Amino acid sequence: MNNILDLLPALSTGILLGAIFFGGLWWTVKRGLSSTQPARLFLGSLLLRIGLTLAGFYLVSEGQWEKFVLCLLGFTLARFITTRLIPPADQSAPLQQEADHAS
Repeated sequence: MNNILDLLPALSTGILLGAIFFGGLWWTVKRGLSSTQPARLFLGSLLLRIGLTLAGFYLVSEGQWEKFVLCLLGFTLARFITTRLIPPADQSAPLQQEADHAS
């Protein structure tokens, strides 16, 4: 049985992994909209983000399900934090741009 203090690094690492994953996703979408090769950018970002996340989960868990679950909990918590910190995209901008092109 693990002490709760032994499990806190797994939770904090999960938060860090989630911040990297979802922050990287936000960065990719932002850059991908103006990229000349968006498919390459999105695929490369996806592979890098998933690779880092899976490696992090593997290293943190050390074969213990408790550490894995706490890392996953931290990852999920980071998703909620990231979606609250990043402002929503302005939905009217693309429509306005399309309307300008139609004129």
